[in-house]
Amino acid sequence: MGGRSSKNKGDNYERELAAYINEATSIQSFRAPLSGGGHVGLSGGADLMGTPHLFVEAKRVERLNFHAAMQQAETNKVKTNSPEHPIVMTRRNRMKTGESLCVLRLDDFLEMYKVYLEYKGENKIGHPKEEMSTMQET
Repeated sequence: MGGRSSKNKGDNYERELAAYINEATSIQSFRAPLSGGGHVGLSGGADLMGTPHLFVEAKRVERLNFHAAMQQAETNKVKTNSPEHPIVMTRRNRMKTGESLCVLRLDDFLEMYKVYLEYKGENKIGHPKEEMSTMQET
């Protein structure tokens, strides 16, 4: 698929993602104006707006170069001076939206995971680096 139909597929995925995220979280995300392949030089921002703490790069392709997609998200994040965490969300044809893959840097994931564990009352380690060095000494 190429040209206009490929762009439409990507645009539709961005709308689909926003609706799915909104339903699951009750936030009000939406497709960014002028996002998508045809306007990279004009907008250069995240594909979705209204996703606090996430700089979403949406990709609807059969084969994705995850490193290149993450680089695009990180470059655009810097261009827009965004404090958000870059994340790539992708799905293939015939996959449900909820089966989309989400790719982010390990350090960003761990920052979010730590908050989640604290929220759940399961982060009893304290300072992981200190605990690890103590564990290695014994």
